[in-house]
Amino acid sequence: MKIEICLGSSCHSKGSNKVVLFLKEYIKKNPDIELSGLLCSDQCEKGPILIIDDKIYTGVTESNVLHILNKHKKKP
Repeated sequence: MKIEICLGSSCHSKGSNKVVLFLKEYIKKNPDIELSGLLCSDQCEKGPILIIDDKIYTGVTESNVLHILNKHKKKP
């Protein structure tokens, strides 16, 4: 699974750094995940932005990221 997270200033100010910390811990238990950052996803008003295998998730927070990961895993 490939995960990208926006690290632009708007997403960062909305908490993407907390999501990154969560993802780093999650990846320790799921080493098949590739995590990378984006400088800007051009969707600043909807951030933080998380992209999983080309599927875009908006408004990602430390509280809902696990739900998003589980939801994404269930899809074929």
